[in-house]
Amino acid sequence: MNFSEKISHKLQLLPDKPGVYLMRDRYGRIIYIGKATSLRNRVRWYFRQGTRKSADPKLRGLIRSIQDFDYIVVRDEASAVLTEGKMIKEYRPRYNVAFRDDKRFLLLRIDPNEPYPRFNACRIKKDDTALYFGPYASTAAARAAMAFCERRFGLRQCVARIPGPEQYKHCLNDIIRFCSAPCMKKIQQREYRTRVELACAFLRGEKQEYLQEIEAEMEQEATAMNFEKAAALRDTLWRLQEAVKQRSRGTKTLKTKREDAKAGLDELKGVLGLDVFPRIIECYDISNISGTYAVGSMVCSVDGLPQKNRYRLFRIKTVEDIDDPGMMAEVICRRFTRLQEQKKSYPDLVIVDGGITQLRAAQAELNRLKLTDLPLIGLAKRFEEIYFERKSVSKPIRLPLDSLALKVVQHIRDEAHRFALTYHRKLRGKRIKESLLDEVPGIGDKRKQVLLNHFGSIAQLKKASAEQIAEISGVGFSMAERIKKNIAP
Repeated sequence: MNFSEKISHKLQLLPDKPGVYLMRDRYGRIIYIGKATSLRNRVRWYFRQGTRKSADPKLRGLIRSIQDFDYIVVRDEASAVLTEGKMIKEYRPRYNVAFRDDKRFLLLRIDPNEPYPRFNACRIKKDDTALYFGPYASTAAARAAMAFCERRFGLRQCVARIPGPEQYKHCLNDIIRFCSAPCMKKIQQREYRTRVELACAFLRGEKQEYLQEIEAEMEQEATAMNFEKAAALRDTLWRLQEAVKQRSRGTKTLKTKREDAKAGLDELKGVLGLDVFPRIIECYDISNISGTYAVGSMVCSVDGLPQKNRYRLFRIKTVEDIDDPGMMAEVICRRFTRLQEQKKSYPDLVIVDGGITQLRAAQAELNRLKLTDLPLIGLAKRFEEIYFERKSVSKPIRLPLDSLALKVVQHIRDEAHRFALTYHRKLRGKRIKESLLDEVPGIGDKRKQVLLNHFGSIAQLKKASAEQIAEISGVGFSMAERIKKNIAP
């Protein structure tokens, strides 16, 4: 089997670095995503004569379907694993079987608000008071890190919120796992919490001396010719280094983001003359084309960083014409009416995407709901002006382009716009697909889904011949001809 000059040329340019590769078929669809410690070696392997001869039928089918490929270079193997997993979840390539169950990477969780905090492993990060470490590309590394923290710092494993003598009856962890046994008052609560803080600092990559302790112990065991113990310590050290290295890379970036965000919020509070620090901000946007498929979005940031679990989407119900202010008023009304009914807290600041008309429409709804003291601003795209009709501010506020306050409101405004636009496109695209295939006699929802899953889009289905469509299970040539006739450009 000969490959195109395009593929041959790309194979020559592959770097000897870790990364993720994407295999594409003749329609440009991603059909397989893989990771590699060496992109050069791994991707070239698919196109070797020996691979094609010895491969199983599924792999041979994949290789025959490859018409192009792309790749992404990453820092290390752990990054490649994380990137591969995220992209497989997003694109759902037909030849991938791993990650199909939406399995998430492991996190370590500890809640410092508990009387005697303990670590546990989880796969979902919740919006609660706990601290989360990870996600970890290696499950072994994550569990090794948790086990080390429990042993080294004497942290408990029992699940009781406040452990006591009842939990101690059938527990030997103070003997075999070096638990400090808070259940038997062998350690004071203040000292226990100090140990928890040290364990968290270690997981953040701030206490490298503990890794040095393990390395020294490993060398001692090797010198004493206890090679099995030395090898076990070596494996533990490798896993801990992997876990701490991965965590510390992200911590520095997140720390910087948090510092910049806090500085921006401090500046914003001063510029607007707010009475309360704007820790929780909600931003609203509208997306539509000539009033059709109109949607609204609400995104939320906490301490200047996005909180996607708090995002909300709205289908516009009461406004039919081209009326962005009216649509904004509907979204604001629905959102804050619901907050009042559920007796939930309000954000510290509300932002609407738009100028004075959107601002006044939203303010009218808040006034109607007797929320006149809730700070509300509008951010207009043209000159990035902030409209704020409070505290005798009569003119729009223009902040310097390098202002951290401006960057904070721009970021959340752009996120609201992206979120609304994505939803709008999804609805519009779904309707276009439905309207075309619904016109084909004999096409039901199940068969329609099979066709779209196979070809990826109506555009690709249009390009296919009747013979290619007829190859799909349950279609047949007669129906394929009807499909071509009804969806022809």
